[in-house]
Amino acid sequence: MVGLVRNGGDEASGSTTAAASRTPVRAGVGRSVRHLALGDRRYDVEHRALVMGILNRTPDSFYDRGATFALDALLERAERLTLEGADVLDVGGVKAGPGAEVGEQEELERVVPAIELLTARFDVPVSVDTWRAGVARASFEAGAVVGNDISGFADPDYLRVASAAGATVVATHIRLAPRVPDPQPVYVDVVATVAGFLAERAGWAMAAGVPGERVVLDAGLDLGKTAAHSLALLRASDVLAGLGHPLLLSASNKTFLGVELGLELTDRREASLAAAALGIARGCRIVRVHEVAGAVRARDALAAILQERGGEPVPPRRAR
Repeated sequence: MVGLVRNGGDEASGSTTAAASRTPVRAGVGRSVRHLALGDRRYDVEHRALVMGILNRTPDSFYDRGATFALDALLERAERLTLEGADVLDVGGVKAGPGAEVGEQEELERVVPAIELLTARFDVPVSVDTWRAGVARASFEAGAVVGNDISGFADPDYLRVASAAGATVVATHIRLAPRVPDPQPVYVDVVATVAGFLAERAGWAMAAGVPGERVVLDAGLDLGKTAAHSLALLRASDVLAGLGHPLLLSASNKTFLGVELGLELTDRREASLAAAALGIARGCRIVRVHEVAGAVRARDALAAILQERGGEPVPPRRAR
């Protein structure tokens, strides 16, 4: 049984510049990721990243402020995202940041009906954005094939539930916990800390019976990180991609882009696309975005460019 442990970061200093090559991680880093399994589908992600479209079934999302909380609005947006080329749809019922308490029953009432409708109407894999094993279980039963857990598997039943359902899981680094404010996070070496955390969580998932090609990693930009931390992790995507599992990038419209570039939320479109393009070029195999059309164009352009190089993605740097 995978136990509940405290998520954390190094506590000695705020430096983000120490070399990630000092990271002690498990054997296997540096492998080229070739395949990702989602439900009964198997994707070749070596040369083509996947685009995950965001669907918020929340009244207080940081981005859309509840614009898709109503089911009709959510389905309308889902149709637009699929027409724009989304490879995966990610449904969440509780925002990651601080806010009004949302109990498990309320979260279930938000996401399960949405997943049932999405899987009935669209031929696209559906992911559930939840850190609760009970919500994940009901979502898998409703047709979701991915459990996107920003807590780093803090719920000790999460991986057992995912394994039993044959689901793919996303292991995300977070310093404290979802919905807990973390205004002044401190790390000795943020890249080293996150790489070690993700390698450990991937090990947990496989020990629980989740196959390696169903384990995805996410650095957790903005989750217990300053803007400088998030930028360091984005630049080091090739290091994290070398851990041997598909790397997901969730940078769309996030705070670190606004802080670094002085942009309001409504002005971060181009910055979000630039971050997605850089992530793909440095090895991210899934980009989670609000604007699918632009991300698909950027992904396809990069795929064409990389094919001209002989079909090989940017080689991952090795984290030792």
